[in-house]
Amino acid sequence: MTFDAPLINGILIKRYKRFLADVQMADGSIITVHCPNTGRMTTCAEPGWRVALSDSQNSKRKYRYTWELVHNGQCWICVNTNRANEIAAEAVAAGIIPELSGYTEVLREQKFGNSRLDLLLRTGAELCYVEVKNVTLLLNDGLYAFSDAVTERGRKHLNELVDVVRAGHRAAMLFIIPRSDGTAFRVAHEVDPQYAEALKKACATGVEIYAWRADVSLDEIRAVTSVPIQPA
Repeated sequence: MTFDAPLINGILIKRYKRFLADVQMADGSIITVHCPNTGRMTTCAEPGWRVALSDSQNSKRKYRYTWELVHNGQCWICVNTNRANEIAAEAVAAGIIPELSGYTEVLREQKFGNSRLDLLLRTGAELCYVEVKNVTLLLNDGLYAFSDAVTERGRKHLNELVDVVRAGHRAAMLFIIPRSDGTAFRVAHEVDPQYAEALKKACATGVEIYAWRADVSLDEIRAVTSVPIQPA
């Protein structure tokens, strides 16, 4: 995915109230921006780090600017969790992820039962539902991990994927990792043991698990390579 307009650089002062952050701009002014990330943002929200913002161009919006990226001195990291679905959809449609390629349709936000899942891959009656998660946490041992906070919603999505398998369709959990300073991926059992157990059960039921790293720049974000998945 490419950004619609050039991003605006700044310096992070602090992130607070989950959805807000204060940023110092190039002219020295300080603005409050929208932070589209519900997690703790551990390892990607240190004061003093460079950030990149998108401009909605909407003067009526309470917080006109959105925090998109942060640079930790090694690489850009996408902290806008809403971008993961777009990155995943583009990668699947382009055939970049072999295990999820070959379908004639790639549909977003499709209903299954009483829920909506991020992607539906379809060729005739052959269906594959995919749930997408954005991974920003990097552990001390250099492993990417999900999640960085307790996620009841994440467990709900895993249960929905299990229901998909039981209904006779394919189901996949796709972790998008928009940073390039790690080596492999695992579930963060020390953060949310219930999610770790739910993921283990989902795998045993037949839910497929994939992790893909994305290259992040000020111009675009695109999935480029699969990442090894280690046991929790």
